[in-house]
Amino acid sequence: MSRCSIAFAALLGAGLALAPARAAQTVWTFDNLSRIGGIPVKVEGNPQLVQSPVGAAVRFNGKDDALFFSDRPLVGAKAFTIEAIFRPDGGDFEQRWMHIVETDPMTGLDALPAGTSDPNPRFMFEVRVKDDSWYLDAFVNSKAGSKALIFPEKLHPIGPWYAVAQTYDGKTYRMYVNGVLEGQADVPFTPHGPGHVMVGVRINHVNWFKGAVAQARFTDTALSPDQLLKVPK
Repeated sequence: MSRCSIAFAALLGAGLALAPARAAQTVWTFDNLSRIGGIPVKVEGNPQLVQSPVGAAVRFNGKDDALFFSDRPLVGAKAFTIEAIFRPDGGDFEQRWMHIVETDPMTGLDALPAGTSDPNPRFMFEVRVKDDSWYLDAFVNSKAGSKALIFPEKLHPIGPWYAVAQTYDGKTYRMYVNGVLEGQADVPFTPHGPGHVMVGVRINHVNWFKGAVAQARFTDTALSPDQLLKVPK
């Protein structure tokens, strides 16, 4: 091999070694009631398939409809982006519509039997409904700390579909609605272990969701606003 070939191979090898790892990303499409994101779904109540701007979606009645997932994304992730395209339809003031939890390896519990405060590491998406409007609540909890991002003054009308996101870049936790930053805070974070997901209610069946979910996406890095999911116009 010539000196030029050896030099080129060395440069190529160095370039490959320095190339950043591609982010791992999982998309859940809520177009059926049996298997979503490759995970078998346990159906509670009678959720219905409806149409959304991105195709089929699952509608929850705010009383007893939910989907339980026997696995969860973002296990071991040091940074993350959690997104969804969803539509709130009014209903009760407090609604916890996506709960991603680390199962306690000692007790086997995903949450305490009652209430909304427990030690399990988790990600939450929630809404608060006020008259004909709603505002978002995003929550992260890990062994290192926890933080809620909630801003009652940032109201959105009931009716349209929305793209929402929470991100963490290793230091700062952020929350977005339709690509617009609504708030942020620095928070320490320890990666989560294996667990489960509930969509339509908190995993211990507290605060049911009235509305629909069309899509969710999970990425093991913090996406920028221009990279986030959007609702087609």
